Amino acid sequence: MKKSILAIAVALLTLGACSTQGEQQEAITETADNGQAAIENIMTRTSIRQYKDQPVEQEKIDIMLKAAMAAPTAVNLQPWHFIVVDDAKTIGLLAGQQPTNAPLMIAVCGDTDKTTMPDGKGKLPDFWIQDVSAATENLLLAAHALGLGAVWTGVYPVMERTAEVANVLNCPTNIVPLAVVRIGYPDESPEPKNKFKEENISYNKFGGKKE
Repeated sequence: MKKSILAIAVALLTLGACSTQGEQQEAITETADNGQAAIENIMTRTSIRQYKDQPVEQEKIDIMLKAAMAAPTAVNLQPWHFIVVDDAKTIGLLAGQQPTNAPLMIAVCGDTDKTTMPDGKGKLPDFWIQDVSAATENLLLAAHALGLGAVWTGVYPVMERTAEVANVLNCPTNIVPLAVVRIGYPDESPEPKNKFKEENISYNKFGGKKE
């Protein structure tokens, strides 16, 4: 299992508590190693669509959910809800026209009842989309770090698909499925894509070049 983000936080706290130069250097080295592991986890994650006939342990499900809920969220509203699906029949219904052998799915949903500002003086009606998207990415990265494979299958804003998933999962009107993540132990090893492109970067203004 790759080193977790939690290990990075522990190393940083250790650095602050060090009293000697030798201890500080050791802590810096450990933090750097953990940081590299975190970057490697991001860069090597890829979509997995074929899975082994092996269930995902509850402990790993709990870790993925905790990672998802560690995502940034506007005004700390946390407008998300997660529906864990390990029932084969329900998985089949959610898969729709794209059959899967995934043993686990997690529907990542927005809760529109949680979009009211803390002072009650206004709402952030659309920020849940950003917050829940960030939570979904955290979920994918956690799955990869745990030795699992996963793929983000889009739901919202395709209204027909949103209604279909909501119906299968018996969601009330305030719970809006944004994505369904298929998860399992990978039975394929696709190469990660290099998506870095210089033309997608500007400095200081659109089209601006680095000086």
